[in-house]
Amino acid sequence: MTEFFRDVKFDWMGKRKFFIALSIFVMLAGLVSTAMRELTPGGTNAFNLGVDFKGGTLITAKFKQKPNDDEIRSALQNAGINDAVIQASTDKPDEVLIKVPILENLATTTDNPVSADIQTAETQNLPVEQNQVSTGRAFVKKALDSLGPEADPTKALNEDEAAAYKIVGTDSVGPVAGAQLRTQAVTATLLGLLGILLFIAFRYDWTYAAGAVIAVFHDVLMVLAFFSVFQWEIGLTVIAAILTIIGFSVNDSIVIFDRIRENLTANRVDSLYKITNDSINQTLSRTVITGGLVLLSVIALVIFGGEVLRGFSLALLVGIMTGTYSTVAIASPIAIWWQQKLGAAKAKQSVQTARTERIASASRRPVTRRPIAR
Repeated sequence: MTEFFRDVKFDWMGKRKFFIALSIFVMLAGLVSTAMRELTPGGTNAFNLGVDFKGGTLITAKFKQKPNDDEIRSALQNAGINDAVIQASTDKPDEVLIKVPILENLATTTDNPVSADIQTAETQNLPVEQNQVSTGRAFVKKALDSLGPEADPTKALNEDEAAAYKIVGTDSVGPVAGAQLRTQAVTATLLGLLGILLFIAFRYDWTYAAGAVIAVFHDVLMVLAFFSVFQWEIGLTVIAAILTIIGFSVNDSIVIFDRIRENLTANRVDSLYKITNDSINQTLSRTVITGGLVLLSVIALVIFGGEVLRGFSLALLVGIMTGTYSTVAIASPIAIWWQQKLGAAKAKQSVQTARTERIASASRRPVTRRPIAR
């Protein structure tokens, strides 16, 4: 294997307090951000949840000559929709999927071109879900009308020569579905962490498993801190990215744990402190090469992936960097610290047990049997 770093002597264990303090500072910044946003009257939510979590409307539009995503997004922003998600259909190149968030706070003044459509839906006493679909469709229609007229509802798109597009489908993602998706996402993450804990505890030792899981929690909290501070949108793709980060971080941690186990077998003279430092330095080239190659791919996604992959690529960007960092600076020091604490506790218990046995032995005096005179 190619090695970029040879004979590295960096004292990772000696700098562990600095690294842990740095991580705590970033996580506290995320905690303060979430608390302030939730407690500020009229402020934003702690996290910028996407359509998948907070509900909204999914609209499918078919075009004769499909405009690019930037043109559609600009038209939607001019109509007052700033958080729409635009996604091209994989099997129908002339169709576009537009996800629109809940539009309950938009004004319906008389000078608004979509007011009549919204007020019609309201006067018909439609259920809230259908009302949201009608509202979202009305605003999307207003936006797309700036790109060309819609086809006659009674005709197909290719039958109306003057038309540029036609809305062929609308669907709703309600708040109830959003809550279910949010619960399932959290459950999937926790089950993944539990599986990792059990596997490492079985394969190595439960102290190593605890260190790896704490490092994974660290990575997830760091990603959430960045998403709260910068208010990046969280959708299902972000959850997928977090699960990917968990696997990536644990993989690097296991490589270091395996090297520690090999060095412990081969070297029974040096301290656990030194063996851990040597193991991290010996695998540093592999860690940097693996993380660097993945990071290059993620940077390309951030730059060229577009709005559809924005949340996914940003979560991976933060997660890959923090995952590589936590592998060498968090997981191993915590595992070794815990192992040393347990070893010290066992030694103290052994000393106390031996002392108790000596006291009990000293309290037992020999008994001299005397003959009985008759």
